[in-house]
Amino acid sequence: MSAAFLLLRVLAVLAIGAAVVGQIITSLRYWADTGLTDTAFRLTNFFSFFTIESNVASIVVLTMAIGLTLLRRRPEWFEVLRAAVTTYMVTTGIVYNMLLRDIELPQGATLAWSNEILHVWGPLYLLIDWLFAPGRLRLEWKHLLWVIGFPLVWAVYTLIRGPLTYDPVVDGPFYPYPFLNPVTSANGYVSVAFYVILIAAVIGLVGAGIIRISRTRFGQTTDARPVTATV
Repeated sequence: MSAAFLLLRVLAVLAIGAAVVGQIITSLRYWADTGLTDTAFRLTNFFSFFTIESNVASIVVLTMAIGLTLLRRRPEWFEVLRAAVTTYMVTTGIVYNMLLRDIELPQGATLAWSNEILHVWGPLYLLIDWLFAPGRLRLEWKHLLWVIGFPLVWAVYTLIRGPLTYDPVVDGPFYPYPFLNPVTSANGYVSVAFYVILIAAVIGLVGAGIIRISRTRFGQTTDARPVTATV
């Protein structure tokens, strides 16, 4: 089973990596064709999407998982990191398919196959990997604080940076997702606060579910005791 998941992880890294690179190339061409020369600003915006950050993090985590499996090591800090990234990817899939699937996001022309990998197949694989890949460790509930830490930092960064930017394409501040833009939201910051709280609740529930799964024997085929210092 370990060999099967090694192969699946390699394929997932290649697929998600190709999706990210493919969308970057598509966006760069779109910006050039439409006369947008502020490439540094555009790329900063591109990497400000939670979706992109989550998928890049999944590439890193899956690559580390491959290496640690080959080395026969299972440090607890990595398992917490893996739980966090799995949470972010699953949340990305839920939020996109519930709120954003029919909305064109301001990242340049969307590459259809890349979009599906980043928002559907990537999140689905991370969940499958967490459920069934051997060697998963039992996590403590305190680790949920680490899981929700990054999304909170991202939300603060997004809401602070937004009013400080000006995007000529939308003739206003840049926000990666329309529901975070108080200028275009029906009730301004009240609407934004509602969605922030809603997504925070989703992240918290998904993270709690990920940790709960780690505390069961579901999908486990090996003993799951930590081998290094705890987080």
